[in-house]
Amino acid sequence: MRLLIIEDDQGLALSMKLGLEKYGFYADVSNLGLEGEEKAYANEYDVVLLDLNLPDKDGTDILQFLRDSGVETPVIIITARDEIEERAMGLDLGADDYITKPFQLLELRARIQAVVRRFHGRTSPVITIGELSVNPASRTATVGGVLVELAPKEFDILEYLAQKHPHVTTAEEVAEHIYDETFDPSSSILRVHFSRLKRKLADASGREILQNIRGKGYWLCEKEN
Repeated sequence: MRLLIIEDDQGLALSMKLGLEKYGFYADVSNLGLEGEEKAYANEYDVVLLDLNLPDKDGTDILQFLRDSGVETPVIIITARDEIEERAMGLDLGADDYITKPFQLLELRARIQAVVRRFHGRTSPVITIGELSVNPASRTATVGGVLVELAPKEFDILEYLAQKHPHVTTAEEVAEHIYDETFDPSSSILRVHFSRLKRKLADASGREILQNIRGKGYWLCEKEN
């Protein structure tokens, strides 16, 4: 899952990035509002973490620009405890949640997962597709109740495909969500991860759960064709 952190406190932003990456997220960071606004507009993130008090453009103005521009990416406001009016304004403008400083990364992780779940119209934290179950919180996957041992990047791919189910998803879309902005799109490593994930799911189920639709992309098949 790929995040954008717009936070002018460089120490806090780096701490958030490194801490969230330990939970399996991948984060880009902007310490300036205008730069963050441009990234949020130009790229497809799963969640934007938006500080309100930025040096060059107010966070509420950034949020209003994104919503007016049709950007529906979930936004979690990062706010100080005395910013009640700004917090309320942010929610009125279309923010999905807020978290007050100081906060624990464990709480932030839970809030991120909750807004993503709501964004995709799910109520359960576990994504179930036929005999396949994907748990983003524990980063585990089972087939028929049996745990499938996945490498971190293999799980990242599976989680994103499960979130997008039943839609077909291109490799480019997957790459955009499971790597940060430093990823080299010409790298062949993503194909390797797809191949290994496809094999592991097939071994666990006895059929092809992960299917490649030629010329379109990848999808998760609920039952045998």
